[in-house]
Amino acid sequence: MPATTLQLVLASASAARRATLRSAGVEPTVIVSDVDEATAVTEAEQRFGPLEPADIPLLLARAKSDAVADQLSGTLGAAIVLGCDSVLELDGEVHGKPADAVEATSRWRQMRGRSGTLHTGHWLRDERDAEQGGTSGTFGATASTLVRFADLSDAEIDAYVATGEPLNVAGAFTVDGLGGAFVSGIEGDHHNVVGLSLPLLRELLGQIGIAWFDLAHPRRVGS
Repeated sequence: MPATTLQLVLASASAARRATLRSAGVEPTVIVSDVDEATAVTEAEQRFGPLEPADIPLLLARAKSDAVADQLSGTLGAAIVLGCDSVLELDGEVHGKPADAVEATSRWRQMRGRSGTLHTGHWLRDERDAEQGGTSGTFGATASTLVRFADLSDAEIDAYVATGEPLNVAGAFTVDGLGGAFVSGIEGDHHNVVGLSLPLLRELLGQIGIAWFDLAHPRRVGS
């Protein structure tokens, strides 16, 4: 019997996360969860009290991973489900996607010339059958990267917000898009700022006995 191909199910609508995986040789199956993020955070705080900034994206990554895995229970085959979520921590406060252009503009006027920490939660669920090496493992971790923002003028902020890009991303900026010109430095994993830490994913996969090139199938250099 031929070996079953291992697949990664990405429980995220982020095109940037998908592109990051594809550039590393991983072709994910994308299934978006229907998690109500605000409700998930509120319920967790009611149960456990105030959450640390780095815990919030991990909580949401787990909620996304669980929702997709439960939705597809019994139909995934040899699959690993990965949930991800990102937030920006600035002055101890957590920022996800801005609600509108007014909030995005205000956020950037607070961020410019300063540094913040981009936290991305990663949560894995091993949905493989036991005969395929499945462990039934469910676990995750958060990667954190320091981001330094350029000292933008009001006109630059207004022009950037007018593009619409800041409204669609955690922290109201990108490093791999139009916002790249406004990020003056990074300390830590660049991919984490995009939304998915490849080094952390490799470590998490290793915990369930999956080597990176069991999942990644890059084209041979020069081919």
